[in-house]
Amino acid sequence: RPKPYLKTFVRQRVYSDIDVWLGCDHLYYYIIDHEDEEEDGTVARHRRPVDLERLLNQSRFTKRELQILYRGFKSECPSGLVNEDAFKTIYARFFPGGDVSKYAHFLFSAFDTDQNGIVSFEEFVRGLSVLLRGSAEEKLCWAFNLYDLNKDGHVTKEEMLDVMKAIYDMMGKNIPPLLKEEIPRRHVEIFFQKMDQNQDGVVTVEEFIDTCQKDENIMKSIGIFENTI
Repeated sequence: RPKPYLKTFVRQRVYSDIDVWLGCDHLYYYIIDHEDEEEDGTVARHRRPVDLERLLNQSRFTKRELQILYRGFKSECPSGLVNEDAFKTIYARFFPGGDVSKYAHFLFSAFDTDQNGIVSFEEFVRGLSVLLRGSAEEKLCWAFNLYDLNKDGHVTKEEMLDVMKAIYDMMGKNIPPLLKEEIPRRHVEIFFQKMDQNQDGVVTVEEFIDTCQKDENIMKSIGIFENTI
């Protein structure tokens, strides 16, 4: 069963009626036990103990909150690690009518900061700390990283459209098939043009943050779910 103390509400409104989900409204975030095999067939386990004191300095959670999060994480994932397949399995349970695979891949990549195909407890905590307790600029930087699919420091229109389409795929039966293609493209055209301030075909993190900070809806939404753990 999902662990109630890992419940997070992480959603950011990006444009008009388009929501970019950085987590999931009413999502009980939990990690299932999943062993990761090395190329030689052996099972890799995360044996190094978590340094809660170090995480206390690196996150905005209290020691008590970190202890609660750690117990929940370890109870569901004794190895201390979660891979993308396990992450997708978890995420799919909250969107049974849609296809979460693409968006879960993008979200997993944003949490997997060292891009090694595994999300550790430390990575999970650092990402969650930004999303729930970070400053507005830190949250926007995290969102930019989500859109920056190839991690080259720029967001293209194609990358933004890929993320938007993945969101509509995730919504599944709630969105008519024709609108899944038309609405994301229309909103991306409008919003990307607004963000690409120098019209060079890519959006930098500075352009992204500047545009979002001037949007009242975005700035209101990124602060809604602070202190929800």
